[in-house]
Amino acid sequence: MADIVFYEKPGCINGEKQKNILAAAGHYLRCINILTYDWSRQKLLSFVSGKPVQEIINHTAPAVKKGEIVPTHLTFDEAMDLMVKDPILIKRPLIEVDGQTIQGFTDPRLTQYFGDWDGTEDVVTCPNLKTLSCDEHKGENR
Repeated sequence: MADIVFYEKPGCINGEKQKNILAAAGHYLRCINILTYDWSRQKLLSFVSGKPVQEIINHTAPAVKKGEIVPTHLTFDEAMDLMVKDPILIKRPLIEVDGQTIQGFTDPRLTQYFGDWDGTEDVVTCPNLKTLSCDEHKGENR
């Protein structure tokens, strides 16, 4: 079993589902609030290096949904600056496990940590997308 650092937005419905999958597989989770963590460019870069801007930005972040930030108009460096300044823009989760830094729950490197989970349940698409984004959801942890 692995020790996993899981950077999350507390209360996000899918984040709770993802953590439950990892915990059910017997892993120990240390959860860190992605919004209050003191991000540096170097730390964030370890998760997103080599990825296109479209894949590292949280498309349900309020500023993106309102059109105030358009990911396709950003350079990688601009996206990094924005995410360090406003971590709600970071696509979640960020996971550290066995010396790896991983962004997103669909990364194939995570498969070995899923235990008996068969992957049929969608734990990535925000269930509130048609009403509220996960970032705007104010309900309890579920």
